[in-house]
Amino acid sequence: MGHPKHIIAVSAYVTNENGEALLVKTHWRSDTWEPPGGQVEEGEALDEAVCREIEEETGILISPIGITGVYYNTTKNLLSVVFNASVTGGELKIQPEEIKEAAFIKLTEENIDTYITRPHMKSRTIDCMKAKSVIPYETWEVEPYNLVGRLSE
Repeated sequence: MGHPKHIIAVSAYVTNENGEALLVKTHWRSDTWEPPGGQVEEGEALDEAVCREIEEETGILISPIGITGVYYNTTKNLLSVVFNASVTGGELKIQPEEIKEAAFIKLTEENIDTYITRPHMKSRTIDCMKAKSVIPYETWEVEPYNLVGRLSE
């Protein structure tokens, strides 16, 4: 038996100074808006991956605050780690190969169905919106032990 094969993805509920959430529409899921994100590359720290993916897709620079949830898709063997993050800079400009549309939207539980049509994306986004705190996240190197980074409130 070989090693298990899983895909690890990251996304973030990114808010700007007006409390608006950064949402994207992808070409392959154009029926819904969703928080931006993507796959983690081998050896890449999760917090670095989420920053890279969001900058690549939207041009927005973020600062991850911490993790609000971990979700698993059994159909695709996909583990998804969702961060809360704030905008630190950049300018909204989409990567047209990947992203069809991107916008900052004033998202509420009352209007979320207008934007996020897929139930698994909706539940994780609501978890982010309701999160009173975050789960700490650490990146380590071992031999010798070196704490590379830590996110927590």
